[in-house]
Amino acid sequence: MIINPEKARVILQTDIFNMIKKTPVVISHKTIFHFLFLMLTVGVISKSSAQILTTGVLPQDRICGKWISEEKNCIVHVYKNGNEFGAKLIWFDDSDDKNQTMSTRTDTKNPNKALQGRKLLGMDVVDNLTYNPASNSWENGLIYDAKSGRTWSSAAYITHEGSMKVTGYWHFKFIGKSMNFKRYGN
Repeated sequence: MIINPEKARVILQTDIFNMIKKTPVVISHKTIFHFLFLMLTVGVISKSSAQILTTGVLPQDRICGKWISEEKNCIVHVYKNGNEFGAKLIWFDDSDDKNQTMSTRTDTKNPNKALQGRKLLGMDVVDNLTYNPASNSWENGLIYDAKSGRTWSSAAYITHEGSMKVTGYWHFKFIGKSMNFKRYGN
Protein backbone atom coordinates (compact mmCIF):
# COMPACT_ATOMS: atom_id res chain seq x y z
CA MET A 1 0.00 0.00 0.00
CA ILE A 2 1.40 3.41 -1.01
CA ILE A 3 0.70 6.30 1.37
CA ASN A 4 0.79 9.88 0.19
CA PRO A 5 2.99 11.71 2.80
CA GLU A 6 1.08 14.99 2.39
CA LYS A 7 -2.28 13.27 2.96
CA ALA A 8 -0.88 11.44 5.99
CA ARG A 9 0.41 14.73 7.40
CA VAL A 10 -3.02 16.37 7.05
CA ILE A 11 -4.76 13.38 8.68
CA LEU A 12 -2.20 13.36 11.53
CA GLN A 13 -2.52 17.11 11.99
CA THR A 14 -6.33 16.93 12.09
CA ASP A 15 -6.37 13.99 14.51
CA ILE A 16 -3.87 15.61 16.88
CA PHE A 17 -5.62 18.97 16.97
CA ASN A 18 -9.05 17.34 17.45
CA MET A 19 -7.63 15.27 20.30
CA ILE A 20 -6.16 18.38 21.95
CA LYS A 21 -9.46 20.29 21.69
CA LYS A 22 -11.35 17.45 23.43
CA THR A 23 -8.84 16.88 26.22
CA PRO A 24 -9.21 19.24 29.23
CA VAL A 25 -5.71 18.67 30.64
CA VAL A 26 -3.23 21.08 32.20
CA ILE A 27 -0.17 20.94 29.98
CA SER A 28 3.31 21.76 31.32
CA HIS A 29 5.96 23.75 29.44
CA LYS A 30 7.98 20.54 29.13
CA THR A 31 5.04 18.78 27.46
CA ILE A 32 4.57 21.70 25.05
CA PHE A 33 8.29 21.57 24.17
CA HIS A 34 8.13 17.83 23.50
CA PHE A 35 4.97 18.26 21.44
CA LEU A 36 6.54 20.99 19.31
CA PHE A 37 9.71 18.90 18.90
CA LEU A 38 7.58 15.98 17.69
CA MET A 39 5.66 18.22 15.27
CA LEU A 40 8.95 19.60 13.88
CA THR A 41 10.37 16.11 13.52
CA VAL A 42 7.28 14.80 11.73
CA GLY A 43 7.17 17.94 9.60
CA VAL A 44 3.70 19.06 10.65
CA ILE A 45 4.91 22.55 11.55
CA SER A 46 7.88 24.60 10.38
CA LYS A 47 10.72 25.91 12.51
CA SER A 48 9.42 29.47 12.21
CA SER A 49 5.94 28.36 13.36
CA ALA A 50 7.50 26.67 16.39
CA GLN A 51 9.42 29.87 17.20
CA ILE A 52 6.23 31.91 17.00
CA LEU A 53 4.41 29.44 19.27
CA THR A 54 7.17 29.43 21.90
CA THR A 55 8.21 33.11 21.85
CA GLY A 56 5.25 34.92 20.32
CA VAL A 57 7.65 36.71 17.94
CA LEU A 58 8.20 36.16 14.22
CA PRO A 59 11.80 35.04 13.52
CA GLN A 60 12.57 38.18 11.50
CA ASP A 61 11.31 40.45 14.31
CA ARG A 62 13.68 39.03 16.96
CA ILE A 63 16.16 41.76 16.08
CA CYS A 64 13.77 44.54 17.12
CA GLY A 65 14.30 46.34 20.41
CA LYS A 66 17.04 48.16 22.29
CA TRP A 67 20.63 46.90 22.17
CA ILE A 68 23.74 48.11 24.04
CA SER A 69 27.20 47.65 22.55
CA GLU A 70 29.61 45.23 24.19
CA GLU A 71 31.88 48.21 24.97
CA LYS A 72 28.87 49.93 26.60
CA ASN A 73 29.50 53.07 24.53
CA CYS A 74 26.22 53.23 22.60
CA ILE A 75 22.61 52.05 22.61
CA VAL A 76 20.60 51.59 19.43
CA HIS A 77 16.91 50.95 18.90
CA VAL A 78 16.32 48.46 16.07
CA TYR A 79 12.92 48.87 14.42
CA LYS A 80 10.93 47.42 11.55
CA ASN A 81 9.83 49.60 8.64
CA GLY A 82 7.72 47.55 6.24
CA ASN A 83 9.87 44.56 5.29
CA GLU A 84 13.12 46.30 6.19
CA PHE A 85 14.88 46.96 9.48
CA GLY A 86 16.85 49.95 10.67
CA ALA A 87 18.44 51.29 13.85
CA LYS A 88 18.49 54.68 15.54
CA LEU A 89 21.20 55.88 17.89
CA ILE A 90 19.43 56.58 21.19
CA TRP A 91 22.41 56.98 23.57
CA PHE A 92 26.19 57.20 23.29
CA ASP A 93 29.12 57.85 25.61
CA ASP A 94 29.96 61.53 25.33
CA SER A 95 32.77 61.56 27.91
CA ASP A 96 35.41 62.24 25.24
CA ASP A 97 34.43 65.95 25.12
CA LYS A 98 32.98 67.53 28.26
CA ASN A 99 32.19 70.74 26.32
CA GLN A 100 29.73 68.99 24.01
CA THR A 101 26.92 67.00 25.54
CA MET A 102 25.29 64.14 23.72
CA SER A 103 22.19 66.18 22.94
CA THR A 104 24.18 68.94 21.18
CA ARG A 105 26.50 66.83 19.02
CA THR A 106 25.96 66.95 15.27
CA ASP A 107 27.05 64.93 12.25
CA THR A 108 30.09 67.14 11.47
CA LYS A 109 32.00 64.46 9.50
CA ASN A 110 29.18 63.82 7.01
CA PRO A 111 30.42 64.44 3.42
CA ASN A 112 27.01 65.95 2.61
CA LYS A 113 27.23 69.54 3.95
CA ALA A 114 23.43 69.72 4.25
CA LEU A 115 23.49 66.85 6.80
CA GLN A 116 26.35 68.12 8.96
CA GLY A 117 23.96 70.00 11.24
CA ARG A 118 21.72 67.02 12.09
CA LYS A 119 21.83 65.70 15.64
CA LEU A 120 23.61 62.40 16.27
CA LEU A 121 21.08 61.48 18.94
CA GLY A 122 18.07 59.90 17.22
CA MET A 123 19.88 59.59 13.90
CA ASP A 124 19.38 56.47 11.75
CA VAL A 125 22.69 54.57 11.76
CA VAL A 126 21.47 51.38 10.05
CA ASP A 127 19.01 51.21 7.12
CA ASN A 128 17.60 48.73 4.62
CA LEU A 129 18.38 45.45 6.40
CA THR A 130 16.23 42.60 5.08
CA TYR A 131 15.69 39.26 6.76
CA ASN A 132 17.05 36.16 5.02
CA PRO A 133 15.30 33.07 6.47
CA ALA A 134 17.78 30.68 4.81
CA SER A 135 20.70 32.09 6.83
CA ASN A 136 18.59 33.42 9.73
CA SER A 137 20.30 36.80 9.32
CA TRP A 138 19.56 40.36 8.24
CA GLU A 139 21.47 41.41 5.13
CA ASN A 140 21.94 43.99 2.36
CA GLY A 141 21.74 46.95 4.70
CA LEU A 142 23.76 50.12 5.12
CA ILE A 143 25.51 51.28 8.28
CA TYR A 144 26.67 54.84 8.84
CA ASP A 145 29.79 55.62 10.90
CA ALA A 146 29.43 59.16 12.26
CA LYS A 147 33.07 59.18 13.45
CA SER A 148 34.33 58.95 9.87
CA GLY A 149 31.28 60.12 7.90
CA ARG A 150 31.35 56.93 5.83
CA THR A 151 28.58 54.53 4.91
CA TRP A 152 29.26 50.81 4.59
CA SER A 153 27.31 47.71 3.60
CA SER A 154 25.99 45.88 6.65
CA ALA A 155 24.64 42.57 7.87
CA ALA A 156 23.53 41.30 11.28
CA TYR A 157 22.60 38.09 13.03
CA ILE A 158 21.66 36.95 16.52
CA THR A 159 24.03 34.44 18.10
CA HIS A 160 22.96 31.30 19.96
CA GLU A 161 23.66 33.19 23.20
CA GLY A 162 21.17 35.90 22.18
CA SER A 163 23.60 38.72 21.39
CA MET A 164 23.50 40.61 18.10
CA LYS A 165 26.53 40.83 15.84
CA VAL A 166 26.52 43.68 13.29
CA THR A 167 29.14 43.81 10.55
CA GLY A 168 30.01 46.82 8.43
CA TYR A 169 31.97 45.98 5.30
CA TRP A 170 33.05 47.10 1.87
CA HIS A 171 32.33 44.38 -0.74
CA PHE A 172 33.37 41.40 1.46
CA LYS A 173 31.94 40.59 4.91
CA PHE A 174 35.04 38.66 5.99
CA ILE A 175 37.19 41.82 5.87
CA GLY A 176 34.62 44.01 7.60
CA LYS A 177 34.45 45.32 11.15
CA SER A 178 31.95 43.84 13.59
CA MET A 179 30.30 45.12 16.75
CA ASN A 180 28.56 42.97 19.33
CA PHE A 181 25.44 44.07 21.19
CA LYS A 182 23.41 42.67 24.08
CA ARG A 183 19.71 43.30 24.69
CA TYR A 184 19.11 46.38 26.79
CA GLY A 185 16.11 46.71 29.09
CA ASN A 186 12.81 45.42 27.78
